[in-house]
Amino acid sequence: MTLTANPNGAVSTEKTGGRHAAEPTVGQLVADASAHFSLLMRSEIELAKLEMKSSVKNAGVGIGFFGAAVVVLVFSLVFGFIALAEGINALGLSRWLSYLIVFVGQLVFVGLAVYLGIKKVKRVKAPQRTISTSKDTVAYLQSNIKRR
Repeated sequence: MTLTANPNGAVSTEKTGGRHAAEPTVGQLVADASAHFSLLMRSEIELAKLEMKSSVKNAGVGIGFFGAAVVVLVFSLVFGFIALAEGINALGLSRWLSYLIVFVGQLVFVGLAVYLGIKKVKRVKAPQRTISTSKDTVAYLQSNIKRR
């Protein structure tokens, strides 16, 4: 028997062959479960993408700082060797001291770039929320499959 409401607000009953119309069929249940599972999986993937985007960005910036440090270090070594050669040649302070000051300034920049690079790379994290919700989903599915 099915209860239906007419447009005027009256309720009528109909016979439905022994089954309530409010009860979904097995096919409908499977289709609903499939749709919900699909939505859940898409949501999990989207969450993973969002979390990984932040981690990848921090890793990229950190690698960029390391790259900058290496480039400046290589060029600063040239100035260091020039300063050393001028110092040995002249044994005076004016020319080689200026080269040495440039060299030390570049080393300070390298140190700062390395520090900032390490700081950014330490921010790289695993997608904790995605891992947690995925574990919860797997546990829920396993517990419901075992009951049947």
